[in-house]
Amino acid sequence: MASVKTAISIQENLFEQVETLADELNVSRSRVFVLAVEAFIRQHKNRQLLAAINLAYDDLPDPTEQTNREKMRRQHRDLLEGEW
Repeated sequence: MASVKTAISIQENLFEQVETLADELNVSRSRVFVLAVEAFIRQHKNRQLLAAINLAYDDLPDPTEQTNREKMRRQHRDLLEGEW
């Protein structure tokens, strides 16, 4: 895959932390940034997926329907108990 060069501006203390981490991992500064961006994108996609899943399961009935369901359950239970 082709690489693209880019320039960013960061605070000096963050730059120093990246330098230290690159030395500890024995990788280039560029690699540290690539790893960080990949992790950020993965985390963002996971948050989007979680939001979509939560939205799909967020279809609880409104209070009126919930009340009607409870009444139907009680009536059904009363009918069944009367037969046994």
